[in-house]
Amino acid sequence: MPPTIRPCDATLGAVITDLDLRALDDATWKTIEDAFLEYAVLIFPAQKLSPDEQADFAERFGALLHLDPHGKMRSVPLSNQRADGSLLGDDETYLRVLHGNEGWHTDSSYMALAAKASVLSAHVVTSEGGGTEWADMRAAYDALDDASRERIADLSAYHSLYHSQSKLGHQADEGSLYGFHGDGAPLRPLVKVHPVTGRKALFIGRHAYGIPGLRVAESEELLARLLDDACQPPRLLLHEWDVGDLVIWDNRCVLHRARPYPRDEPRTVVHTRIAGDPATEYAEPNPEMR
Repeated sequence: MPPTIRPCDATLGAVITDLDLRALDDATWKTIEDAFLEYAVLIFPAQKLSPDEQADFAERFGALLHLDPHGKMRSVPLSNQRADGSLLGDDETYLRVLHGNEGWHTDSSYMALAAKASVLSAHVVTSEGGGTEWADMRAAYDALDDASRERIADLSAYHSLYHSQSKLGHQADEGSLYGFHGDGAPLRPLVKVHPVTGRKALFIGRHAYGIPGLRVAESEELLARLLDDACQPPRLLLHEWDVGDLVIWDNRCVLHRARPYPRDEPRTVVHTRIAGDPATEYAEPNPEMR
Protein backbone atom coordinates (compact mmCIF):
# COMPACT_ATOMS: atom_id res chain seq x y z
CA MET A 1 0.00 0.00 0.00
CA PRO A 2 1.46 3.40 -0.93
CA PRO A 3 1.89 6.00 1.81
CA THR A 4 -0.91 8.45 2.50
CA ILE A 5 -0.08 12.12 1.85
CA ARG A 6 -2.33 14.75 3.42
CA PRO A 7 -1.47 18.35 2.46
CA CYS A 8 -1.59 20.80 5.35
CA ASP A 9 -3.92 23.78 5.49
CA ALA A 10 -1.20 26.19 4.35
CA THR A 11 0.88 26.92 1.25
CA LEU A 12 3.44 24.38 2.46
CA GLY A 13 3.63 21.11 4.34
CA ALA A 14 2.17 17.62 4.21
CA VAL A 15 1.61 14.82 6.72
CA ILE A 16 2.72 11.39 5.48
CA THR A 17 1.49 8.19 7.12
CA ASP A 18 1.24 4.46 6.37
CA LEU A 19 4.97 3.90 6.01
CA ASP A 20 8.05 2.98 8.06
CA LEU A 21 11.04 5.24 7.45
CA ARG A 22 13.35 2.39 8.49
CA ALA A 23 12.34 0.30 5.50
CA LEU A 24 11.71 2.29 2.33
CA ASP A 25 11.49 0.62 -1.05
CA ASP A 26 12.45 2.57 -4.16
CA ALA A 27 8.89 3.54 -5.03
CA THR A 28 8.14 4.87 -1.53
CA TRP A 29 11.39 6.80 -1.45
CA LYS A 30 10.55 8.43 -4.80
CA THR A 31 7.16 9.42 -3.38
CA ILE A 32 8.88 11.06 -0.39
CA GLU A 33 11.45 12.83 -2.55
CA ASP A 34 8.78 14.24 -4.87
CA ALA A 35 6.64 15.34 -1.90
CA PHE A 36 9.66 17.05 -0.32
CA LEU A 37 10.16 19.19 -3.41
CA GLU A 38 6.44 19.99 -3.68
CA TYR A 39 5.53 20.67 -0.04
CA ALA A 40 8.95 21.66 1.45
CA VAL A 41 7.95 20.37 4.93
CA LEU A 42 7.07 16.71 5.52
CA ILE A 43 5.66 15.50 8.85
CA PHE A 44 5.91 11.80 9.73
CA PRO A 45 3.95 11.07 12.92
CA ALA A 46 4.96 8.39 15.43
CA GLN A 47 8.03 7.05 13.62
CA LYS A 48 10.08 6.75 16.84
CA LEU A 49 13.44 6.48 15.07
CA SER A 50 16.69 6.19 16.98
CA PRO A 51 19.28 8.91 16.28
CA ASP A 52 21.19 6.52 14.00
CA GLU A 53 18.03 5.51 12.14
CA GLN A 54 17.19 9.18 11.72
CA ALA A 55 20.64 9.84 10.26
CA ASP A 56 20.25 6.89 7.88
CA PHE A 57 16.99 8.39 6.61
CA ALA A 58 18.54 11.87 6.33
CA GLU A 59 21.47 10.54 4.29
CA ARG A 60 19.05 9.58 1.54
CA PHE A 61 18.81 13.32 0.86
CA GLY A 62 22.56 13.95 0.80
CA ALA A 63 25.74 14.17 2.85
CA LEU A 64 25.30 15.18 6.48
CA LEU A 65 26.66 18.29 8.18
CA HIS A 66 28.22 17.31 11.50
CA LEU A 67 27.23 19.71 14.27
CA ASP A 68 29.15 18.27 17.23
CA PRO A 69 32.61 19.71 18.00
CA HIS A 70 34.40 16.48 16.99
CA GLY A 71 32.45 15.82 13.81
CA LYS A 72 31.44 12.31 14.85
CA MET A 73 27.73 12.54 15.70
CA ARG A 74 25.44 12.22 12.70
CA SER A 75 22.41 13.28 14.74
CA VAL A 76 22.67 15.73 17.62
CA PRO A 77 20.36 16.01 20.66
CA LEU A 78 19.19 19.56 21.35
CA SER A 79 18.11 19.66 24.97
CA ASN A 80 17.81 21.90 27.99
CA GLN A 81 18.64 18.92 30.19
CA ARG A 82 22.02 17.67 31.40
CA ALA A 83 22.94 13.99 31.55
CA ASP A 84 22.21 13.97 35.30
CA GLY A 85 18.67 15.22 34.67
CA SER A 86 19.17 18.80 35.87
CA LEU A 87 18.12 21.68 33.65
CA LEU A 88 20.43 24.22 32.07
CA GLY A 89 20.20 27.82 33.26
CA ASP A 90 19.06 30.55 30.90
CA ASP A 91 22.45 32.26 31.14
CA GLU A 92 24.36 29.26 29.75
CA THR A 93 25.69 29.76 26.22
CA TYR A 94 24.25 26.60 24.70
CA LEU A 95 20.75 27.27 25.96
CA ARG A 96 20.89 30.91 24.90
CA VAL A 97 21.64 29.79 21.35
CA LEU A 98 18.72 27.36 21.47
CA HIS A 99 16.44 30.15 22.70
CA GLY A 100 17.71 32.29 19.83
CA ASN A 101 16.19 29.74 17.49
CA GLU A 102 12.79 31.07 18.49
CA GLY A 103 13.43 33.72 15.83
CA TRP A 104 12.76 32.96 12.15
CA HIS A 105 15.86 31.52 10.47
CA THR A 106 17.25 29.00 8.02
CA ASP A 107 19.83 26.50 9.22
CA SER A 108 23.50 27.12 8.44
CA SER A 109 22.95 30.25 6.33
CA TYR A 110 25.72 31.80 8.45
CA MET A 111 28.16 29.05 7.41
CA ALA A 112 30.04 28.95 4.12
CA LEU A 113 28.07 25.88 3.05
CA ALA A 114 24.39 26.35 3.82
CA ALA A 115 22.13 23.41 4.61
CA LYS A 116 19.94 21.71 2.05
CA ALA A 117 17.54 20.26 4.60
CA SER A 118 17.07 19.56 8.30
CA VAL A 119 15.47 16.65 10.13
CA LEU A 120 14.03 16.97 13.64
CA SER A 121 12.40 14.37 15.88
CA ALA A 122 10.82 14.65 19.32
CA HIS A 123 12.13 12.56 22.24
CA VAL A 124 11.00 14.54 25.31
CA VAL A 125 8.13 17.03 25.01
CA THR A 126 6.79 19.62 27.44
CA SER A 127 3.28 19.86 28.82
CA GLU A 128 2.56 22.80 26.52
CA GLY A 129 4.31 24.87 23.87
CA GLY A 130 7.57 23.77 22.28
CA GLY A 131 6.19 23.37 18.78
CA THR A 132 8.06 24.18 15.58
CA GLU A 133 6.74 26.60 12.97
CA TRP A 134 7.66 27.02 9.31
CA ALA A 135 7.08 29.86 6.84
CA ASP A 136 6.90 29.41 3.07
CA MET A 137 9.38 31.76 1.39
CA ARG A 138 8.28 30.64 -2.09
CA ALA A 139 4.75 31.89 -1.51
CA ALA A 140 6.16 34.96 0.25
CA TYR A 141 8.12 35.90 -2.86
CA ASP A 142 5.09 35.25 -5.05
CA ALA A 143 3.05 37.63 -2.88
CA LEU A 144 5.42 40.58 -3.36
CA ASP A 145 4.30 43.41 -5.56
CA ASP A 146 6.29 44.21 -8.69
CA ALA A 147 8.03 47.21 -7.13
CA SER A 148 9.28 45.15 -4.19
CA ARG A 149 10.52 42.38 -6.47
CA GLU A 150 12.38 44.89 -8.58
CA ARG A 151 13.92 46.54 -5.51
CA ILE A 152 15.36 43.33 -4.07
CA ALA A 153 16.20 41.52 -7.31
CA ASP A 154 19.93 42.26 -7.15
CA LEU A 155 20.37 42.74 -3.39
CA SER A 156 22.26 40.43 -1.04
CA ALA A 157 22.77 40.27 2.72
CA TYR A 158 25.44 38.91 4.99
CA HIS A 159 24.45 36.09 7.34
CA SER A 160 25.91 35.77 10.82
CA LEU A 161 25.00 33.88 13.97
CA TYR A 162 27.18 36.26 15.95
CA HIS A 163 25.09 39.14 14.64
CA SER A 164 21.73 37.50 15.32
CA GLN A 165 22.70 36.46 18.84
CA SER A 166 24.16 39.88 19.62
CA LYS A 167 20.77 41.44 18.84
CA LEU A 168 19.44 39.33 21.73
CA GLY A 169 22.16 40.61 24.05
CA HIS A 170 24.29 37.48 23.75
CA GLN A 171 27.99 38.11 23.12
CA ALA A 172 29.59 34.77 22.28
CA ASP A 173 33.27 33.93 22.00
CA GLU A 174 34.98 31.88 19.31
CA GLY A 175 34.65 28.69 21.35
CA SER A 176 30.88 28.78 21.66
CA LEU A 177 28.93 25.67 20.75
CA TYR A 178 26.41 24.98 18.03
CA GLY A 179 27.93 26.31 14.88
CA PHE A 180 29.38 29.69 15.78
CA HIS A 181 31.81 30.62 13.06
CA GLY A 182 35.01 32.59 13.15
CA ASP A 183 35.92 32.85 9.46
CA GLY A 184 33.58 35.68 8.52
CA ALA A 185 30.04 36.07 7.22
CA PRO A 186 28.92 34.78 3.81
CA LEU A 187 27.00 37.07 1.44
CA ARG A 188 23.78 35.54 0.04
CA PRO A 189 21.17 36.92 -2.40
CA LEU A 190 17.82 38.00 -0.95
CA VAL A 191 16.11 36.06 -3.74
CA LYS A 192 17.12 32.44 -4.09
CA VAL A 193 16.32 30.25 -7.09
CA HIS A 194 15.70 26.68 -5.96
CA PRO A 195 18.31 24.48 -7.66
CA VAL A 196 15.80 21.71 -8.43
CA THR A 197 12.36 23.27 -8.86
CA GLY A 198 13.51 26.63 -10.24
CA ARG A 199 11.05 28.49 -7.97
CA LYS A 200 12.17 31.80 -6.51
CA ALA A 201 12.04 32.30 -2.74
CA LEU A 202 13.07 34.94 -0.24
CA PHE A 203 16.28 34.00 1.55
CA ILE A 204 16.15 36.10 4.70
CA GLY A 205 15.68 35.48 8.45
CA ARG A 206 17.27 36.56 11.69
CA HIS A 207 20.85 35.84 10.58
CA ALA A 208 20.61 38.24 7.60
CA TYR A 209 22.04 41.77 7.94
CA GLY A 210 24.21 44.39 6.28
CA ILE A 211 22.89 44.67 2.72
CA PRO A 212 25.76 46.16 0.68
CA GLY A 213 24.88 49.53 -0.80
CA LEU A 214 22.32 50.39 1.87
CA ARG A 215 22.78 52.34 5.08
CA VAL A 216 22.59 50.23 8.24
CA ALA A 217 19.17 51.56 9.24
CA GLU A 218 17.82 51.15 5.70
CA SER A 219 19.08 47.57 5.53
CA GLU A 220 17.57 46.69 8.89
CA GLU A 221 14.24 48.26 7.96
CA LEU A 222 14.02 46.42 4.64
CA LEU A 223 14.95 43.03 6.10
CA ALA A 224 12.53 43.45 9.01
CA ARG A 225 9.68 44.45 6.69
CA LEU A 226 10.32 41.56 4.32
CA LEU A 227 10.41 39.12 7.22
CA ASP A 228 7.27 40.44 8.87
CA ASP A 229 5.30 40.49 5.63
CA ALA A 230 6.52 37.02 4.63
CA CYS A 231 5.69 35.23 7.87
CA GLN A 232 1.94 35.56 7.69
CA PRO A 233 -0.97 33.17 7.01
CA PRO A 234 -1.59 31.23 4.82
CA ARG A 235 2.18 30.78 4.58
CA LEU A 236 2.59 29.43 8.14
CA LEU A 237 2.60 25.86 9.41
CA LEU A 238 2.82 24.96 13.12
CA HIS A 239 3.49 21.43 14.36
CA GLU A 240 2.90 20.53 18.00
CA TRP A 241 5.14 17.57 18.77
CA ASP A 242 4.29 14.15 20.09
CA VAL A 243 7.11 11.80 21.11
CA GLY A 244 8.29 9.92 18.03
CA ASP A 245 7.25 12.48 15.42
CA LEU A 246 9.82 13.31 12.73
CA VAL A 247 9.86 16.26 10.33
CA ILE A 248 12.13 17.13 7.41
CA TRP A 249 12.16 20.54 5.72
CA ASP A 250 13.86 22.28 2.81
CA ASN A 251 16.11 25.07 4.10
CA ARG A 252 16.44 26.45 0.59
CA CYS A 253 12.88 27.78 0.54
CA VAL A 254 11.41 27.86 4.07
CA LEU A 255 12.16 29.59 7.36
CA HIS A 256 11.47 27.96 10.71
CA ARG A 257 11.45 28.80 14.39
CA ALA A 258 11.05 27.03 17.71
CA ARG A 259 8.10 28.08 19.83
CA PRO A 260 8.48 28.91 23.56
CA TYR A 261 7.91 26.27 26.20
CA PRO A 262 8.00 26.13 30.03
CA ARG A 263 11.63 26.69 31.08
CA ASP A 264 11.22 24.46 34.13
CA GLU A 265 10.40 21.38 32.04
CA PRO A 266 12.81 19.18 30.06
CA ARG A 267 12.63 19.18 26.26
CA THR A 268 14.78 17.10 23.93
CA VAL A 269 14.68 16.92 20.16
CA VAL A 270 17.20 15.25 17.88
CA HIS A 271 18.52 17.20 14.91
CA THR A 272 20.19 16.02 11.71
CA ARG A 273 21.36 18.50 9.10
CA ILE A 274 21.93 17.76 5.42
CA ALA A 275 24.62 19.68 3.57
CA GLY A 276 23.77 21.70 0.50
CA ASP A 277 25.35 21.16 -2.88
CA PRO A 278 28.49 23.33 -2.95
CA ALA A 279 27.61 24.39 -6.50
CA THR A 280 24.49 26.19 -5.28
CA GLU A 281 24.77 26.55 -1.48
CA TYR A 282 28.37 27.70 -0.96
CA ALA A 283 29.18 31.38 -0.37
CA GLU A 284 32.69 32.61 0.39
CA PRO A 285 32.86 34.11 3.92
CA ASN A 286 33.96 37.72 4.19
CA PRO A 287 36.56 37.86 7.02
CA GLU A 288 35.81 41.56 7.54
CA MET A 289 32.21 40.74 8.44
CA ARG A 290 31.14 38.76 11.47
